[in-house]
Amino acid sequence: MKNRLIICCLTICGLWLSSCNKDNEQEENPPANNPGTTTPDINNTLGYGVMNKLKGIWNGPVTSTTPLGGYPEWIVDFRPISSNQISAKNELDTLNDIHMSFFIAKFNNTFKVCFSNGGSFGGQKRVSYFLADSVSETGSYSYYRFSEIMIGKNRAYTEVIFSADSLYIKSYTNHYNTLPTSTPHMTWSAKLQDTGSCVNAVSTHNFPQKVMTKDFSTSFTGLSETVFYDTISDVYKESAQPYLGQTTVNYSFLGTYSPVASNKVFIVITTQPLISGFSIDADALKTRSRYVILSANDLSYTFNYMHPGTYYVYALYDSDGNNNFSSGDWVSATNTSFTLNAESSTSVSTMINFTIP
Repeated sequence: MKNRLIICCLTICGLWLSSCNKDNEQEENPPANNPGTTTPDINNTLGYGVMNKLKGIWNGPVTSTTPLGGYPEWIVDFRPISSNQISAKNELDTLNDIHMSFFIAKFNNTFKVCFSNGGSFGGQKRVSYFLADSVSETGSYSYYRFSEIMIGKNRAYTEVIFSADSLYIKSYTNHYNTLPTSTPHMTWSAKLQDTGSCVNAVSTHNFPQKVMTKDFSTSFTGLSETVFYDTISDVYKESAQPYLGQTTVNYSFLGTYSPVASNKVFIVITTQPLISGFSIDADALKTRSRYVILSANDLSYTFNYMHPGTYYVYALYDSDGNNNFSSGDWVSATNTSFTLNAESSTSVSTMINFTIP
């Protein structure tokens, strides 16, 4: 159990997003919403190719210009939640999480893929919406840019780039309109780890299909930007999105263990069992799907907006406080499994009962 299970701090915070000069580039300042008189063709949805390429569990390092800096791992489990939407949610701790989603939207009488990015940052809610405005797809290389809807890429944008088995997400922001144009915010360089975990969702939804998820024709009327700082104003609330459920994980300690309240417990959820005999299955580590850092005495956490499926849960107590699991730390030494059904809730319990030699 000496494998380092690093929970990447979600410095992605806003994942404010956009790019350079590419094909199909929109104007710097998008025109005001105009329903128009012609009927748009959803078969011409700009950015549609990104949907199929995102499927799977991705993992890689983050570099960031924020005070939080960079991280060696950030793991994201992208799966379809309908025929025309793919999403992922991640947690850091009880105050910080991030939710990313790609879906087909109508705006200005045009169909485009929308990228929504939000979550809780230091306990404060925020969600932003971006539309595809630049696409280049050639062979094994694909480039997609998503810009803030009202102001454009001067406000914020994200580049999503695929090359062979690699995914790069680069975000840019003008720091709450304090700069004349967007500057680099963060870069995530990931490799595809697993595709088996999303197979059932792909089959269930016959994903992807060119069907509209949201009509934003009048959603942003009167707004200066498509950034929301509360869940009430959000135009596509997390709770309104389909298919997903929630899981409450409870953990306890073997009676002979006396945890220090200020130390941390890491909850790790995988789609394949990690423990094989007396060792860790390295391939199963690639199927890490969700994780969170808690205080030792929290004893429970609820994972919201979770993909249906069968999972395995593990609890790890960092006895020396170094955020690196090694000799002397405590773990739950069983493959505790659970199954979450669509649009439902479940709970599971595990016990921390083994000291790493």
